[in-house]
Parts: sequence; structure tokens; C-alpha cells
Amino acid sequence: MSRTKVLFLSSEMTPFAKVGGLADVVGTLPAALRALGVDARVILPLYAPVKRRYLDRMTLLDERSVRLGWRSQYSGLYVMNHDGVPVYFIDNEYYFGHDRVYVEYGFDVERFAFYQRAVLDALGDPMSFLPDVLHCNDWQAAMVPFLLSAQFRSKGYHEGMKTVLTIHNLMYQGLCAKDLAADLFDIPTAYLNDGAVLAGPAANPLQAGIRFSDAVTTVSPTYAQEILTPSFGENLDGLLRERKDRLSGILNGIDTAAWDPRTDPYLAATYGEADALAGKKACRRALRKELGLKECVAPLAGMVTRLYAQKGVDLVLEALDAIVAEGVQVAVLGSGDPGYEAALRQAQARHPGRVAFANAFDEGLAHRIYAGSDLFLMPSRFEPCGISQMIAMRYGSLPVVHETGGLRDTVAPFNRFTGEGTGFTFSRPSAGELLDAVRRAQDARKHEPEAFARLVLSAMSQDFSFRRSAGTYKELYASLLAGPRAGRTGRGG
Repeated sequence: MSRTKVLFLSSEMTPFAKVGGLADVVGTLPAALRALGVDARVILPLYAPVKRRYLDRMTLLDERSVRLGWRSQYSGLYVMNHDGVPVYFIDNEYYFGHDRVYVEYGFDVERFAFYQRAVLDALGDPMSFLPDVLHCNDWQAAMVPFLLSAQFRSKGYHEGMKTVLTIHNLMYQGLCAKDLAADLFDIPTAYLNDGAVLAGPAANPLQAGIRFSDAVTTVSPTYAQEILTPSFGENLDGLLRERKDRLSGILNGIDTAAWDPRTDPYLAATYGEADALAGKKACRRALRKELGLKECVAPLAGMVTRLYAQKGVDLVLEALDAIVAEGVQVAVLGSGDPGYEAALRQAQARHPGRVAFANAFDEGLAHRIYAGSDLFLMPSRFEPCGISQMIAMRYGSLPVVHETGGLRDTVAPFNRFTGEGTGFTFSRPSAGELLDAVRRAQDARKHEPEAFARLVLSAMSQDFSFRRSAGTYKELYASLLAGPRAGRTGRGG
């Protein structure tokens, strides 16, 4: 039996280009699928930093002109092997010769329209690979299922090829002007309606992807249910309910080799479950010294995050003085909203030796905060999946989380009667509930040290590798390929 062939389309992939969690998923999931016998490959834009660093390891496969609206643009196709995964790159200096993954929103719409066009042109002979499944990620690749349906299958090409769209965050949809989208994607008039590509007067690539994909996934089971409601549906809940039979939530994992306290080179002391108490004590002492926090018996709560409203940073700021009054130290690493950055600097000045704020992206410090903290604050207002809570648990830092999305699916609340759990949770996104959860964690650590120690070991023993999700995706691909031939060519609606 031949191996299922899957091509991942994404704007990000570690180690080549990373802005958010999308990069981590695409950097890890294909390798996990290959370990299960799936021929999984990836295709990315060839951004300038990637070209400078990796071009000498790449092979040029093809050069051609790609039609984009009224214009034609050069497209180069390169390939290299990364840790056993074939990775293809679409080259174009005008669109991708920039040092950033995302440049300016209006221009990004055009850049990723070109990328999707170029990918479809590269299938088959140019890359010597014709996938059974195109696995598209987020709005930057979401028009591919529509293009495949409207412009390829309807003409007899790629009729058996299936499409999967994974939504990493429904908030980002790629909205753009109707006329621009019609030009860039050469959209037939029959599809320029609210049921297919348009959302009111604007074109909505993510909506088109949901409408025309053979399967739609999100990155956690709870988020898949949440987005069916107006509260989380970002104006697409109606369409998602309509396509509910094609929707599923598959929990992300983490790269357990990169995030392993037993071998982590960034730590003052490595440790596993057997010596977690001593190892974390050494890491906590070193972290306090590094950040200028006082050495004391108080618990240390860490936070590694982008400083945006979605992440509940305002809740932390509102509760911070009370958290410190409870005897808890707080260490925050992150950047983002200037208002939040200023407020955290003020909190550090207000509580010297008890609050530390590092306004940066520092990979090593992130590892040390996970290892050196007792608690990990993650009060996100919504969280499609989240990986920080999984990393924190692997390092024995107990998450304090809002029960939403992937946080609900991964963190089991502490039950003081049975001793079970892997963290501390609260049901509503408010500063008061966050503070209450921190107090419960503080009480457990202070008055039930043996139960707290068991929680740490329970958290560290959780399996958050991509093996489980890769197996679920393999089953999804198999079910699509075993079913009736895809080929939605109607107008939508």
C-alpha cells in the first residue's frame, strides 16, 4: 500500500520563520507524521533571512512565471531536507525578499496570494511530488481549497486531491477588498457572493477556506466547540455550524526534544521527575539572581507571553498588587502593547525585588522561567490551543489558567480532596478569579506541600508530544481519501 502524501502550506515553520505557535506546529507535526509512515512535506515562502542562511543547502527545482491577476511574476522553487522532512520554498525577491515574515497587511494579502498561486503551479512535475492532501494553515493558505475547487477540479485537474484547513486563530481572516481579491485570485463572478468568498463588501479568505475545504480542524477540541458560538466565532460561527460535520479539534503538542528539562542547555541545573525538587530549587535560585528578585521561600510565578489583550495581560496587571501582597513573586517575559509594557515597568519599580519584567524576546530566559517558576500565569481570554502551559507542566511549573480552548483541554484543576490535577483553573476571565486561583495555589504549596509536590510530578508526567495528534491527523487523511471523491464546484452559499 502506498504512503499517503501530504503537503503542508504555511507562512511559518521553525527554525526557518517564526512569529507564533503556527511555526512550532509546522516545525514538528510533519516529522511526527513521517514517523507514522505518512510522506509529509512542507512548502514555505523563501524569506530573505532563510535565503541568506540556507540557500547553499537547497536545490533549485524549477523557475517559471506565475500569473497573478493582470501581471506575471517570477517564481523559483527550491527544496532542502530538514531533519528528514523535505521542505520546499517559493522564491520571489519582490514578495519575500524582506527580513520579516509579515510586512504590511495590505501588501501581505498580495504576497500570500502569490504564494498560493505559486504552490498550485508547482504541484506535480516541478516538485516531483503530487500530494494526496494539501494541508493548509490559516488565512495565508486558505484560498487554496477554493482555487482547487473553482479552477482545477472543475477542469478535471487534481480531482482526487483533498484539502484540510487548520485554523490556529479564527481572529485572523485575511479580509481584503473585493476587487483586489477578484484580481489576485482571478475569481469567477459566480463565486463573488456572501456564501463563497465574500463577507459583506469584503473578501474573506478564511471563510472561503472553511467553505471549500474537505475538512476543517482547529488546534484543540474545546476551541472547535467554542467557535460555533457568537462569542468566539468572529462572525463565522454560522458558516462553521453549517460545516460542523467537517469540523474537528485536534490538540497540538510541543517539541519534546527542544523542551526537555533533563537535557536543556539553558538551565542552571537539569532535572527530571526523580530529582525535580532539587533541580527546580537550583533553577529558581539562579533565575532570581538573574532577574534581581529577592531570595526567599515565597513561590515564584512566571509568565512568558506576547503582551496583548487576548493573553489576559490586563487581568494580571489588575491583580498584580494583590498577588504580590499574597507573598508571591512575579517574573514576566514578553513584548507587545506599549501600554502593557509601560505598566509592567511601573509594577517592577513599585515592587523591587518582587516583580521582574524583561521586555524582550529571549529564548534562553524563557526556558529558565519555565524551569525556575513554581506557578505559570496564563489567564488568556481565549486560547485556541496554547503551548506555554504544556511547556510549563513539562518543566514542573503548575499553570494557573482560564478554562478556555486548549487550556481547558490540557490543564486538569487541582482537587484538594483527591489530590488529582496538574494546575489551577478559573472559569471567568476576571482579575478576581485569577487572584483566587493564585491564592488556592499558594495555599496548596504552603499548607499541603506533599500534595503540591505530587501535582508537580503529575504535570511533568503528561505526554504533550505530537505523537497523539499526528495519529489523529493520519486517521483524518485516511478517512478523506477513503470517502467519495471531493470536488465542491458550486457557488457556495
